[in-house]
Amino acid sequence: MEIEDKSSNRKRNTYVLFIAAGVFILIFKLFGFAVVISILFILLGLRAIRTAEVKKGYIMLGIGAILIIGHFFVIIVAIVLVSLGLYFLKTKQNHWKGAYLNRQKIIESLQWNKRPWSLHSMSIWNIIGEIKLDFGLAIWEEPEVTIILQGVIGDIDIIVPENVGLIVTASVVFGQIEVELKKEAGMLNKMVWQSPNYHTCTNKVKLHVSYIVADVDVKII
Repeated sequence: MEIEDKSSNRKRNTYVLFIAAGVFILIFKLFGFAVVISILFILLGLRAIRTAEVKKGYIMLGIGAILIIGHFFVIIVAIVLVSLGLYFLKTKQNHWKGAYLNRQKIIESLQWNKRPWSLHSMSIWNIIGEIKLDFGLAIWEEPEVTIILQGVIGDIDIIVPENVGLIVTASVVFGQIEVELKKEAGMLNKMVWQSPNYHTCTNKVKLHVSYIVADVDVKII
C-alpha cells in the first residue's frame, strides 16, 4: 500500500509539472521572457513572505512588479485605476456607523497578529499588501464591524475565534481563497462563506476581500 501511495504521488507531481511547464511555455509565447521571469519573482516573493522571510519577499515582489510594469505599463495603470475605482464604489456603498479607518497605500504591511489591537470598521486599498489580522487579539470598539480589503497583489492571513460571527465575501482573479475547509484556487475565484453561528454571536465581522493576485487564508479557531 505504501509503495502504491508513493507511486501515485510521483505521478501526481509529474502531472502538475507538465501543467506548470505548459502554462509557462504559453505565457512565454504570448508575452515573452520578461513576463515569465516577473511572475516567478512575484510567486517566490509571496512564498517568502508566508515563510517569514518578509524582507526577501518584498524585494522579490518589487523586482517582479518593476518587470511587469515596464512591460505592461499602460495595462498596469488601467488595472490599478479599475481596482481603485471599485474600492471607492464599495466603500461608498457601505453605511459606516461610528469611527472607521479608510486609507490607500502603494505598499501596505499590517501585522495585527502579535499584540492586542483596537478593532473598528475599516476600508483599505493597496497595490501590494501583506495583511495579518488576529481577531482573537482584537479589542472590540463596537459589536459589529465591516472590513474591506482591496488591491492588486495581496497576501492575506486572518484568524477568527469560533465565537465570532463571520461572513466572508472574497474574489481573486489569480491565486487562491481558503476559508475553514472550503478552498478555491486558480483563476477567477470567488467565495461567499458564513459561519453557522453568525446570527447568535455577540461580535460579528463582515469581511470583503478583492484582489487581482492574492493568497487569502481565513482560519477559524
